Amino acid sequence: MKRGLRLFLVFMVLAVSISAAGPASAIEPTAKVDTGEGQLPPYSGPKASAAVAKFEWKAGHDYRHGEPTGLRDMMSTVLVQSKRFRVLERQEFGSIKDEIGLSEEGYTEKKTAKKRGKVKGADLLIVAAVTGWDPGTSGTSGGIGIGGWRGLGGIVGGIRKSSMAMDIRIIDTETSEVLAATRVEGEATDFNLGGFGGGIIGTVGLAGGLSTYSKTPMEKAIRVCIYEAVKYIADNTPGEYFKY
Repeated sequence: MKRGLRLFLVFMVLAVSISAAGPASAIEPTAKVDTGEGQLPPYSGPKASAAVAKFEWKAGHDYRHGEPTGLRDMMSTVLVQSKRFRVLERQEFGSIKDEIGLSEEGYTEKKTAKKRGKVKGADLLIVAAVTGWDPGTSGTSGGIGIGGWRGLGGIVGGIRKSSMAMDIRIIDTETSEVLAATRVEGEATDFNLGGFGGGIIGTVGLAGGLSTYSKTPMEKAIRVCIYEAVKYIADNTPGEYFKY
């Protein structure tokens, strides 16, 4: 009798949990990420000229699936969307050189021909290194225990923390002086973005190999890191560089 009552109580708790949270697939951790001071305020003033260098991988361990590509693209896009920077393309510069070469060799019509010497120079170089990368291997799991009987852990699930960290530097390209540097960290235990980042980071998709983490806590950790990095760059670039 006691065993029957115990099982009845267990299934009642499970039924209440599912009815409150929706389908089992919709049950998510309730922990939230502290996103700091919120989104960047609107801006319509002069811009600073910047280029983003290739992200270095210094996470301290081997990444079995290869370094996640797309962070540089994502950083460039968010810098542009902040409306504070004139971002100059360097990643695909080889393609730009090829296009100029076609013009110089007479393969393109004269009215659309491109010439050397008109590529704009960047006043700032944004250098970043990934120093931490954990797509969700840390955390705890647990279940509900009633009367010393445990068995719902696999159903209710656990909490897994995903995290990313990177060091960034803002460098004057003429003098090579490091104008500012910091370490940025992002972590998450759920995917719900809410109003995070407003219209800036929220409209930027995951690029390259990062698409592997779409709709996971790691995506949120990546977005937190990129957003906070751009916010730091905007706040710590000296005023005299905003002149375009």
